Amino acid sequence: MKKSTFQFLSADKKTQIYGVKWEPDQGEIRGILQISHGMVEYVERYEDFAGFMVQQGFLVAGNDHLGHGQSVTSQEQWGYFAKKNGSDILIEDLNHLQRIIQEEYKGIPYFILGHSMGSFLLRKYLSKYGKGLKGAVIMGTGTHSDAAVILGKGVCRLLAACLGWNYRSKLVDKLAMGGYNRRFRHEDGSGSWLTKDKEIAAAYVREPRCSFKFTLNGHYTIFDTIHFINQPANISRIPKDLPLLFVAGEDDPVGNYGAGVKAVCRTYKKAGISDITCRLYPKDRHEILNELDRDKVYKDICKWVKAKM
Repeated sequence: MKKSTFQFLSADKKTQIYGVKWEPDQGEIRGILQISHGMVEYVERYEDFAGFMVQQGFLVAGNDHLGHGQSVTSQEQWGYFAKKNGSDILIEDLNHLQRIIQEEYKGIPYFILGHSMGSFLLRKYLSKYGKGLKGAVIMGTGTHSDAAVILGKGVCRLLAACLGWNYRSKLVDKLAMGGYNRRFRHEDGSGSWLTKDKEIAAAYVREPRCSFKFTLNGHYTIFDTIHFINQPANISRIPKDLPLLFVAGEDDPVGNYGAGVKAVCRTYKKAGISDITCRLYPKDRHEILNELDRDKVYKDICKWVKAKM
């Protein structure tokens, strides 16, 4: 497997976005899979899965979102997106990467996988750029009511008026993510909600790129993204014939233990999207690509992608 890194200018017009590409050493590239990573992580956490897909003849690419990994001007920027229109900027950065890869590898079937926060971004992305894809894998997603996200945005604005948008609020952090580990609190470590693989959960908590707190700006941007993807008018812009694969763990609190994932699927089906597959993995938690049965998850995703090529 060949791995290369590169940079491109963010739509914020000032930050260099860190990108990674994994591709086969030799042979024909059968398809392309772009990855949109989750909140408080970075794209190279997906390298093992990327290696599996490369073995199947795929090129895999991804970038660290603004405020994450190496797409920052300093570590103080972790958890901060942009002064204005952060959600739109994240979407444009994803599209910039797609255009870079497609320009180099013309005519090859193109898919995107989004996990957790990345799944919310992907769902917004599909409303604007879905026509350029062969399919999308929506992983570890969930639902939040308009009332909840409007409240979250209001709390962020109120606190930011007094403390600034760079402030890292324990209150907002608790509102957004505080309950995720509740079901698993009898286990060791705050990362237990992520995966049953204790080594990976512990490594996540130790990793500085995965242990910072979001700023008010960061939380506001996520609330704003979720508000966007809740609106029927925006859902209606997703191409009706675009194949979608929803995957999640049945014990994932982000997806309300499967109920939230099923609710999104029902909403999309009612909107007329015709090719939807939903797969929930028993006893798996939030990061199914890092779960104990990840080999099965890898194979299932690859099989679905191949079938849609």
